Amino acid sequence: MKLPVLPYPVLFSGLFIGLVFCFVLNLSLGSVSIPNKALLDIFTGNSQHLSWRHIVLDYRLPKALTTIIVGSGLGISGLLMQTLFRNPLAGPFVLGITSGASLGVAIVTMGGSLLGGIGLGILASQWSSVIAATLGSFLVLLSVVLVSVKVRDTMAILIIGLMFGSISSAVVNVLSYFSSAEELQQYFFWGFGSLGTLSWQELSLLALVYTIGLLISISAIKTLNSLLLGDNYAKSLGLNLKRGRLRIIIATSLLAGTLTAFTGPIAFIGLAIPHITRQVFKTSNHKILLPAVFLFGAIVMLICDSIAQLPNSDYTLPINAITALIGGPIVIWLLVKQRKMVF
Repeated sequence: MKLPVLPYPVLFSGLFIGLVFCFVLNLSLGSVSIPNKALLDIFTGNSQHLSWRHIVLDYRLPKALTTIIVGSGLGISGLLMQTLFRNPLAGPFVLGITSGASLGVAIVTMGGSLLGGIGLGILASQWSSVIAATLGSFLVLLSVVLVSVKVRDTMAILIIGLMFGSISSAVVNVLSYFSSAEELQQYFFWGFGSLGTLSWQELSLLALVYTIGLLISISAIKTLNSLLLGDNYAKSLGLNLKRGRLRIIIATSLLAGTLTAFTGPIAFIGLAIPHITRQVFKTSNHKILLPAVFLFGAIVMLICDSIAQLPNSDYTLPINAITALIGGPIVIWLLVKQRKMVF
């Protein structure tokens, strides 16, 4: 039994309605239950409940916006990598981008102990983590692409990406061995992933970098569609492949690296959301896939975050665990239903 093929306007309308519903639901859920009518009063300025107003405007709203940015950004970065390497297993995590970002954060968090207590841990602020993670992810991805010039086989490139990730993990292990308990704890909790720790100032910077990465991704749509048909076809259209690949690399490093820096390494989204989108939309046209991945990624992250925060409870589960537990079975179900992978 195959999934029904619906017209694109119907699918996009359904996804947009789903995004709005999940956004409102995410705002209303938490350790303190806030009715939808109270949410409307807060946003219209008619609320007299100061504590609810503080919870929504200073915590839940920036968290919900962060969730949308992270879900859509990681989904798009995964789509870019899968198309660039024409391999369904490609993604920020597989190619070592996340490992590179983690290494950058590990250096500023735990590097001081290894260097004799110079005090790099002092630099482990939110801003230094962003810079370090972005540089780490970009350097790892750039290394993979430079190697890909020599090695044409896509599976070999993926293996090389995994090796870069293993090397990054090995360096992190060395740093961990020489680090203090406090530094280890700081890095350990960062690795859990968190969507609710950003202030409005930090969210503004994240949104700025995200917007730049998103615009670069949109400008690469023609190159992405051409790459699916092979390099020779892309060249026949007069496209500059080197410039196009560099554009895709920059967009991916900005999206995946910066998002990882702010929220920690979040698994599943970058790899699986593009596949879910292809199974539903039955197309490889990036003019359709890019906005669809944006919506799917945002919706899935909002759902996962709503589950992770355990409504009416003071506990919050690691977002990484929820994305894998919820998303993995969905992808398996879709692939079993379709009997083959659309790519």
